[in-house]
Amino acid sequence: MIGARIAGSQPPSKASPVSDQPSRRDFLSGRAARDVLANVGDRLADELVAVTPPGRGATLMLRTTAMACDFDVILNPDGPDHQIQAASEALDRVHQIESRLTVYRENSDVSRLNAAAGTGPQIVDAELFSLLARCRDLHRQTGGAFDPAAGALAALWKTCRRERRIPTDDELLQSRDRSGFAHVRLDDVDQTVDLLTDGIRLDFGAIGKGYAVDEAARHLVEQGVSDFLVHGGKSSVAARGSHAGHDGWPVGLQNPLLPDRPFGTILLKNAALGTSGVAVQGFRVGGKRYGHIVDPRTGWPAEELLSASVIAPDAALADALSTAFFVLGVENALACCDNFPNVAVVLFPYPLAGNRLEPIVRGLSEDRLILATA
Repeated sequence: MIGARIAGSQPPSKASPVSDQPSRRDFLSGRAARDVLANVGDRLADELVAVTPPGRGATLMLRTTAMACDFDVILNPDGPDHQIQAASEALDRVHQIESRLTVYRENSDVSRLNAAAGTGPQIVDAELFSLLARCRDLHRQTGGAFDPAAGALAALWKTCRRERRIPTDDELLQSRDRSGFAHVRLDDVDQTVDLLTDGIRLDFGAIGKGYAVDEAARHLVEQGVSDFLVHGGKSSVAARGSHAGHDGWPVGLQNPLLPDRPFGTILLKNAALGTSGVAVQGFRVGGKRYGHIVDPRTGWPAEELLSASVIAPDAALADALSTAFFVLGVENALACCDNFPNVAVVLFPYPLAGNRLEPIVRGLSEDRLILATA
């Protein structure tokens, strides 16, 4: 996924924010830490919050690395004294979620579940079952465009991207036969998960970061922090409260053709933003470019859109729908969007030859989307 950038951001500099070391919580416990972080926030504010309308103010930021990207918690410096500690704990929660959902560690909950595919129902805890139940609902609501059981297809295309080739017909057929939520049976009474076919592989890449952002945000709210922004890899963002006198937090929306330039600014308040696109990841074979977002219904990379951004009540939903809408294309995405109350979308189709890049916006008022003037 490409990311919506925090408005006004630049690529991360070598002057890194607070690192994710085991002593982080102890280091952040006193006044000296607040002073240090305030200085860090001032130096990095241009990377994280808009300079041109809407304007930014001073910020504090805590960062850790998880799920192969940076996760940041951004705070107003005049927040409660305990907000830094709460933010540190919120980032700890991100690591906990990664350790359970990742497919890159053999001992994760999801890896163990994948290893048991074809052997019968497996008991899982309430948190994982709840996430899977939500994925089941979203799979149905998007006509299969969102499918976390298409891990075999995702793995095949990752291999092909690394080897700079496209899959063979046999490879695609075998991976499609081992993909799809139709091979997953959830027992709501016993809370068991049965991956019915050997080789079925769950992969939460299209919802995991959003879920982690939501859990970090939930912890901050529970700890009484009312104004903050959390993002994972800049593609999954949740904002609560206000910043610098604005009715929300300014978040930059990337130009999908020129990822280093913002196309506009979204003023995000008590909502989340998820963005999927192909500006960064992809590869070429025989003069044709293939993106990294695979349509689970066909087994081939989706190619109708440059990017899809979704504003939703929570980041997991925004994440999942941005992937689904990217796969569905303009017409079907807009039709699907109509089935989700309180969801807005910004779609970037490929411009026709000689035409300007023009977004298709649904459900987002002009006071919430401010387009760049240059």
